[in-house]
Amino acid sequence: MIIKREILNKKSQIPAEGSSDNNSKKNDKSKGFSMIEVVVGIALVGVALLGLAQLFCLSVMNNARSDAMTNAVFLAQQQIDFLRNLSADELHNLSLTPIDELMDINSDGTVDFRRVTQLASSGFYWNVRVLVFSALQAGVTLDNLIANPSDYQVRADISTVISR
Repeated sequence: MIIKREILNKKSQIPAEGSSDNNSKKNDKSKGFSMIEVVVGIALVGVALLGLAQLFCLSVMNNARSDAMTNAVFLAQQQIDFLRNLSADELHNLSLTPIDELMDINSDGTVDFRRVTQLASSGFYWNVRVLVFSALQAGVTLDNLIANPSDYQVRADISTVISR
């Protein structure tokens, strides 16, 4: 049987709160984050954010590239729609030489695209080819663009047939 005195003795051996016992000093030191843990945590978060920043930059570049391609396809389709509304005589006159246009689509005074349109007459049919290049190809000769469009990073290359 346990005597009350033994229980009281055991209670008196437990250090009170705020006492300066060796065990309580060890507990005080382990109560927070050390400076090394904080630095390592910040470094891990920094590496994760750096990866996200690279992903963000890549997506912005891809969006800009797809925007340029979308505009180029729109310009090519717009030219084909314009040609479909012309008469046979007008199409014949345009088929004599390729149409070469420098285009400023946002009216800011700088050339954005170069559009080249070829028409080849064969009876009552006209083979139409529209090539759209970036503004960087503004100084390239027309013959080189028509002969090797892939060498000059063609943005849109659409061919169709118009009949009258």
